[in-house]
Amino acid sequence: MDQNEPYYAVIFSSKRSEMDELNYLEVAKRMASLASEQKGFMGMENVQDEHGMGIMISYWDSLEAIKGWNNQSAHNVAQKKGRDSWYDQFTVRICKVERMYDFSKAN
Repeated sequence: MDQNEPYYAVIFSSKRSEMDELNYLEVAKRMASLASEQKGFMGMENVQDEHGMGIMISYWDSLEAIKGWNNQSAHNVAQKKGRDSWYDQFTVRICKVERMYDFSKAN
């Protein structure tokens, strides 16, 4: 992600409950694909451990783009399923990224 202007990160940290893993993974893939089609979407990073703890960070060019994703109907259905079945706990943080730099030994 090469971005000079400030942009936004939505950090979703969660603790999954005991549930149907296959259904969860199918919906998670679908949501990632759908998010990537949304106006203002810039990218996503996701990690999960074997204990059900996870952090997913999505990057957006504006707060309006984040609101648009939050109001997307299929995303709303997945959010409800998450509250009802998939998560014991989650936290959402929306942050403005003022500066970004990276390093790679491959370069």
